[in-house]
Amino acid sequence: MGIQGSVPRNNYLSKEESFMYDREKSFPMEDTCNEARIEFTENGGLVNLVSRRGLIIKLSRSGAVITMTTKFQLPRNFYLDIVSARLPMIGCLTQRVYPNDVVEARFLRLLSDKDLQRIFVYSSHRNHQGRTLDIYS
Repeated sequence: MGIQGSVPRNNYLSKEESFMYDREKSFPMEDTCNEARIEFTENGGLVNLVSRRGLIIKLSRSGAVITMTTKFQLPRNFYLDIVSARLPMIGCLTQRVYPNDVVEARFLRLLSDKDLQRIFVYSSHRNHQGRTLDIYS
């Protein structure tokens, strides 16, 4: 009796999909360099609000890639503040934490074009040096 290769089984779960992760169109990530701060509660309580600083290196309408020291227990849900663009409390969900102190996060709501433009105006990345803020829109 030898070990046979595993054959993928078709069941009802293989046909299930979630709208947020499977059918939602993905937006392209764009290089950026903005200061960020994440805020979350520690130990599931409502009292201990913890804040950590980081740097957003890639951004799209639906997510961000943040560099920060991850020597702490990063929660599944947190708030992201983009300090330079003055965008407070964007709800996020942790997708992946890489060993080189990079965190991939997904926003709970899509960023508007106005917010995205504002972030890129305040970015210190060389690709966004010529952008200006439209104050009349």
